[in-house]
This record gives sequence, structure tokens and C-alpha cells, in this order.
Amino acid sequence: MSVARIEERLDALYAVGGGPGANRVGGTEGEQRAHDLAAGWMEEAGLAVEVDGAGNLLGRTSEPLVLLGSHLDSVPRGGRFDGALGVVAAIEAVERVGRGAVVAFRSEETGCVGSTAFAAAGPLPSVFLEVHVEQGPVLERLDAPLGLVTGVVGIVRGERVFEGPGGHAGTVPMVDRRDALVAAAEYVLHVRAAAAALEGAAATVGCVEVEPGFGNVIPSRVRLSVDARAPDAERLDRLVAELELEPTFRLEPVEMAREPREALRRALEDRGLPVVELPSGAGHDAAVLAAAGVPTAMLFVRSLNGGVSHTPEEESSPEDAALAVDVLSAALEALAPGAV
Repeated sequence: MSVARIEERLDALYAVGGGPGANRVGGTEGEQRAHDLAAGWMEEAGLAVEVDGAGNLLGRTSEPLVLLGSHLDSVPRGGRFDGALGVVAAIEAVERVGRGAVVAFRSEETGCVGSTAFAAAGPLPSVFLEVHVEQGPVLERLDAPLGLVTGVVGIVRGERVFEGPGGHAGTVPMVDRRDALVAAAEYVLHVRAAAAALEGAAATVGCVEVEPGFGNVIPSRVRLSVDARAPDAERLDRLVAELELEPTFRLEPVEMAREPREALRRALEDRGLPVVELPSGAGHDAAVLAAAGVPTAMLFVRSLNGGVSHTPEEESSPEDAALAVDVLSAALEALAPGAV
């Protein structure tokens, strides 16, 4: 395994879409071009390549299946490592060990579309392992190259709409106004306070649409998007109730499975690496498969630059990525011994 080859393949994927940043949004030509690149690398590794009904890319060597992988789509102007590192690392590990299978799921960033379809279609693999960049600052702060994921938070997305009478910005007295944007602003502060009051929870208003959206007109309608997250179902339900959300999307919190998680732990310990356990505050394809009953584990690679992600400033080191391939390969060998 070559550190240079990992870098070259990540660079090739990052170049898709023309920049700045990664531009491989799910369902676009950019995502398809990334899948075409990965299919070629799978073939070079001696894998039998196929595409399922949802467009997920699979490269197989043997049964019983231990499945490794991640996704190749990105947010607009996204980072170099998000998703892509997991697919590149999986191909490297399966080629090295000579058994197992690799998957590149479709459209993870728009709601784990590919992995949801994969889980629904079956039959499912015996184990799923996903390598992913942390997308946060914990490992960098602890000076740990890799992290062992304990579970993935639950996620609820929904909207809130605020309405009030519009009017001229200069002629309606302040005492008579019921400004929709003021009501929405008060709610945004409530979102922050409600999440801060629950340990491990987070909530974000990421999109605000103001109507009519003209400088000298009092806003009459405001739509907010809300993203609420918590590490267990009880806290997630409490947060959703406090925010009075009608969910348009819900992903339940999940724990990682004992056997594959311990295989990753042993591989870390055998290499003298620190075993740092941490939850994932971001959703992943691994959470979908775990929720479907597949024994699942995740390995995080340290994010640099303060843990920023979903931006071109996202950064991880090639050396950390190479360590992840070593650990992933060892776990694969332990979970699929002597498979032919």
C-alpha cells in the first residue's frame, strides 16, 4: 500500500466538478464520474464490479461478505476527505487482504439514499466497516490519529413557518407590528438554548427564507429549516418536542456493534495507537446499516484545521489515512479469516 496512491486517488476525486472544493452532489454528473473512477480502481484491485438497482457501486472478492466502504457524493464546495477517504481506504484494504467487498453508496449527503435502498433490498452483509474523517476537533485536540466510534447520534430535520401581517417599513408604528422575522429570530435563540440544555444534543437553523424579501417591506412569512441531534432516542424526542418540530426526516441513534468494534480496537492496540472512543455527531451510511441490523463499526481519521468539514479547508494527513488502512486491513483479516 502506497501513501502516494491514497493521495493520488483522493486528488483525482477532488478534481471532479472543477472546484473550488469538492463538487460531486448526489445524482449529478460529478457523482457519476467519481463512481466511474472508483470502479476502475476496484477492477485494478481484482474485484468483480457491479452496480445495484439504487446505483450503489460494489466490488466483490469473496463470500461470506465483510463489507467496507462509504460514499462518493459531496456537498457543494465540500472537502477533500469526506466520504471519499472511506472508499479509497476500503479498496486499499480489500486489495491487501484479498477478501471482502467494497461499496460506494449513492447520495449520502442528501439523506443516505443509497445505503437506505441497499438495506431495504437485502440480503445484507455479515459485517460493515466504515472509515470516515472525524469532521470535528476532538482527535486533533487529543493528538490521536484515529478514533473508535461508539455510536451515531439520531437526527431529525423539520421546518417552522412564522407568519404575520406585512406592511410598509416606514408607516406601520412599531407598537402595531407582528413582524414574522422577529418571531423567527426569537425561535432561533430558543433552538440554541434548548439544545444547550441537553447534554450531547445539538440543534441548528441552517436556512432562512424571508417573504417578500424586500428592504422596505415588513416580513410577512419566514420559513426556517431545523436540524436537531441527540445521542439517544429519549433526548432526541425531548429536543423535538421542545422545538415543536414536525419531522420531515428522522434517523434513529445507533450504537456500534461489539464484535467489529473490538476488531478495530485490537488493531489499534496492536499498533501501539491510543484508543480514543467518541460518538459521531454526524450521520453516516454506517448508521443506516446498523439500524437495519448489520453488525457495524466505524473508524474516524483525525481532522485537522480545527476539525472543519464540508468546506475546501477540510484537512487530514496522508499518514493518518495510511494508518487507517492498516487498522482497517487488520480488522478485515480478523473478521473474515481464511475466507475464500
